[in-house]
Amino acid sequence: MPKHSVHAVAAAAALACLAALGPVPGSAATPATAGPAAPRFTPGACPKPPKPVEALSTAGCGVLEVPENRSHPAGRTIELAVARIPATSDKPAADPVVFMAGGPGADTFDDIPFLIDSGLNKDRELIVMAQRGNLYDRPNLACPEVDRFNARAVGLGYDSQQAERILLKAVTDCRARLVADGVDLNAYNSTENAADFADLRTALGIPQWNVYGYSYGTNLALTYLRLHPEGIRSVAIDSVAPSQFVTLPWTWGSTAEGIHNIFEACAAQSACKDRYPDLPGMLTEQVRKLEARPLTLDVTPRGGGKPIRTVLDGGALLNLIVAFTPRPKDIPAALDELGRGNPERFAQARAAGSVQKVGEFAHGLTNSIACAEWAPGHSESDVLKAGRKAYPQWPDSVLAQAPQLPFQYPVCGVWDVADRAGIQRVATVSSVPALVVSGTFDVKTGASWAKDVAGNLSRSTSVLIPGIGHWVVPQSPCAQRVLASFFARPTAPDTSCVDGLAPAPFTIVPK
Repeated sequence: MPKHSVHAVAAAAALACLAALGPVPGSAATPATAGPAAPRFTPGACPKPPKPVEALSTAGCGVLEVPENRSHPAGRTIELAVARIPATSDKPAADPVVFMAGGPGADTFDDIPFLIDSGLNKDRELIVMAQRGNLYDRPNLACPEVDRFNARAVGLGYDSQQAERILLKAVTDCRARLVADGVDLNAYNSTENAADFADLRTALGIPQWNVYGYSYGTNLALTYLRLHPEGIRSVAIDSVAPSQFVTLPWTWGSTAEGIHNIFEACAAQSACKDRYPDLPGMLTEQVRKLEARPLTLDVTPRGGGKPIRTVLDGGALLNLIVAFTPRPKDIPAALDELGRGNPERFAQARAAGSVQKVGEFAHGLTNSIACAEWAPGHSESDVLKAGRKAYPQWPDSVLAQAPQLPFQYPVCGVWDVADRAGIQRVATVSSVPALVVSGTFDVKTGASWAKDVAGNLSRSTSVLIPGIGHWVVPQSPCAQRVLASFFARPTAPDTSCVDGLAPAPFTIVPK
């Protein structure tokens, strides 16, 4: 699902969404050639993110050149940025770990510090490749037009007609620009993504490796395991988005499950239960109240500066909770403050969205995958029906929008890519050792959805981490130990640290 970096989860920062490409060698997409182009890795300089990534100073980098559309192998090729980060151990294992990022469309290189801090390269080389169309690739399917809309959207009703109109204009302009540049939007999908990783292993001459993916990266990892099992020693998936289940209506069930678990955890702590006795009722009351009478506020950024016009309505409130801004442990306190006339926590989080990293998030890849793989087979009325099932007392205007994917069906009408649901919505059945990691507070990919995935992986180990949200490993030292143990012994990982874990105490504010 659309990605929020762990700095957003743990520090309530903005969505990890440079217009200029990094110094990756080669030209933009290569024109058509006389015959099929063999995948090729070419060493070269590492990208230079605006905020330096220390691990890249010792990494070996380059680009993988692959066909843009393997259905047309004689067509043009594209270049994908790759970094090989050495293991810190003096005697690393022979089989590296390859990382599959969330999103789709997020800057993969932005995740490297979290991977390093989580110990992914302690005993093995860590390989990171930007999925096709991402930042530092050629072409980059960024949509600065959408980034500028997102910055403006904080001052609009979340589900307003004005927001929809401006967003569709931005999507239309982005699509026209990419198509004029020769981009084949139908080639940016999970099948091609998976083939890219298979080609990368071959091009690097690696006999066997381990896979670690989170969020959309779990969807991709399952697709990769299903289509290209050769050379995969083990697969670890974190915050699972099951390829056979992910649709736009599905988002409502995941969101409701995560919020329910947060509220249940509060009810299990006496201090939280006594202070906030009816969180479900409080949330429903505030969603309905704000949707009927949105707050329009001039919010001064936390770091100072010019006040930002900010609209807080029911849809915005729900989506801030899905984005974990505020953090889960602060949500009861923030809702209580909101009910007592103090919207500051939510207003500050909403206003922070006005600061966008323009050109860094590949919205083109997001839309190509969402519109080809998640949207088909359902309709806007199905999204509304799923929303009503999850929250029957909420206004339809809020429930009509899939969480974090507002107006996605109209967007898909503009984006106009082929239906790939039948190709993609397939369960992965495998005996390759697998680790399935979920967090009880995950409001994007509900933890219960991992059960069916694990049931099809005959040599899988499932781990549920209480009190942790989306992208578990960087937030949980226990999950980090389990992951390291899994890569060392894929069929017998040590999961003992999970026993006795419980959510941390919630924030309690005086009445």
